[in-house]
This record gives sequence, structure tokens and C-alpha cells, in this order.
Amino acid sequence: MIRETTVNSIEIVRKALKFQRPSRLPVVMGGLGVTDAEYIGIPWLPGLRVAAPGEDEWGCVWEKTDVPNMGQVKGHPIKARGDIDRMRVPDYAAGARYAEMERAIAEQERHGRYIQLGLFMAIFERMHTCYGFENVLEGLIEDIPAMAALADRIVETQLVLVDQVAKRFGSRVHAVNMTDDWGTQHAAFVKTELWMEFFLPRYKKLFDRMHGHGWDVWLHSCGKVNELVEGFIQAGADAVNLQQPRALGIEEMGRRYRGRITFESLADIQASIPTGDPRRIDADVLDLEKHWMSPEGGFVFSDYGDSAALGLKDDTIKRHMYAKFSEVSARLYGLPLPELPVT
Repeated sequence: MIRETTVNSIEIVRKALKFQRPSRLPVVMGGLGVTDAEYIGIPWLPGLRVAAPGEDEWGCVWEKTDVPNMGQVKGHPIKARGDIDRMRVPDYAAGARYAEMERAIAEQERHGRYIQLGLFMAIFERMHTCYGFENVLEGLIEDIPAMAALADRIVETQLVLVDQVAKRFGSRVHAVNMTDDWGTQHAAFVKTELWMEFFLPRYKKLFDRMHGHGWDVWLHSCGKVNELVEGFIQAGADAVNLQQPRALGIEEMGRRYRGRITFESLADIQASIPTGDPRRIDADVLDLEKHWMSPEGGFVFSDYGDSAALGLKDDTIKRHMYAKFSEVSARLYGLPLPELPVT
């Protein structure tokens, strides 16, 4: 059960995003029983039949190992560049899929939470799940027109989704929260110049539509995406979810981007949390306070939802991290984080 927060969650999150001095840090830690924001996914079209087990609405076939996780696409629906014009896309205009969203949104409104429309795989991730990772990277070198056709078809489909949700729910939704992983441990998958030329205009088109509906824009991206955050900002992202602050370089990222975009983060999910060492957690939190946060806002404390993937047997280290962020919240903004439910 998630505990009710004692202040207006929507106001807390919005003030942090807009650098308007929230009264405490926004927190998105549903796994520990406290959250200011809730992610509402896109329900499947009722009655939709798929051709193979694990197939999604785009025709991508997912496989999983025995270890619980989201899986990986092993079957790509586009076999050759000539198939792009005939690619299958979800029918986001069908009204039947939105009945479940109505119930989910109403439930979160009852709790006064900041509601995020969850858009899984914004542009790049959907490109390579549909056509294959190597194929897309090769295409961005060998056949830009074909990759432009693929990217534009995806963007136009996502715009249909955005407009349909806005038509039905309007300001009851506060943001779109989407994913596009862009980096290895060492650098982005493509050169910054190519990203700025090819992807920036397409992200901006998508983000502009979201802003046009009065929504905030959140983007998650794993890897060392230091250079691309500049592109996210230029495209209009309000918040960027970065869960490997040590890999990115906390001081460097703060020097370049603090005050220009809101960071959504936590102690490092690779270098710190899996160790279970409270000293590492404390060091991360204090460095994030020093380099990424400001008294005006610009930071959201959020969870990495898969504790098993981090090698955690229980929530002990996460609760320690929560307490440390609560101290920072009180120091910077005046109020600590809400108390965690007793387990």
C-alpha cells in the first residue's frame, strides 16, 4: 500500500520541474510505499490477436530468460528496408483501448498524484526493435532516407497516441514519461552531430505536441549520454531520468546542465546500490545534492524498480538511501520526505 503524501504532489513536482522552489524533494518510490507521481501505461486494444507468443502491437517478438526481466526483442517485423512503408503500427485511434486508462487515471486522481502517460520506446528504441539494432545503425550511415521514413512513421504514430490521450483526458494528465536508451558505458551509439541533425528535429516535433497539450516531458536514457542531454534540452525535455550518475560523472553533468533541465535520479544503480554499502550511498546522495540539485528545484528522487536486477535481497539499502535523501530534502527545501510505511 502506498502512503498518502502530506503536501500537494502535483504542486511539488511541477515546482521542481519549473525551478520554483518546492517545499521538499519530489519522490517517486512506489516500491517503498511513497510516490508523488504515477506512471499510467497504454493498454492494449481489447481483443487484439497476435501471430506469435511475446509479440507486441508493433509486431516485435519479445523473449525472456528464466530470470525475471522485461526481456529482449528477438523477432523484428521489418526484414528489409523495402518493408518500411508496410510496417505495422498500433491503432491508437481506437477508443476501446482507453477505458482502462480512465479507471487508472481516476484512481490516481483520488490520491492527488502527478499523472504521467507512459510511452514505452519513443523513437530510437522503437526503430531498432522493429528493424534490428545493427540494421538501424548501418542504415544511418548507408541509407538516411530509409531511416527517415522509419523514424517518421514511428513519430507520426506516437503523435496519434498523444493526441488521442489529450482528446480524452486533457489536463487530467500532467506529463508524458518515455524511454529511449542511447548509450553504452562509454559513449552514445551515434556521433553527436548525426544525433543533432537526424534525431533532434524528430524529438522536438514530438515534445512540442506534448507541450502543446499542456504536458511536461520526461525522458529516460541509460548509458553515458553526456553529449545528448544537450539535445534533449534543445528538443524541449523538462526532465531526464539518469540512473548511472557515477558513469556519467556527477560533477561534469552538474557543471553542464544544472539549472537547465531537471534530473531524475538516485544513488548509482551499478556502482553503489548493488554493493549495499551505506557509505557509497551517502557519498552519491551528497554529491548529487552538491552538483545536480539547487534550492530552486531541478531534481526528482526516483527508484529503479527492479530490486532483483540490482542483486538486492531486501529493501534495507534503499531505505537507507531514502533516509539520506530525506535529510537533503529538509536541508534544501525545508521539509523532509514523507515517512515510509512500517514494514
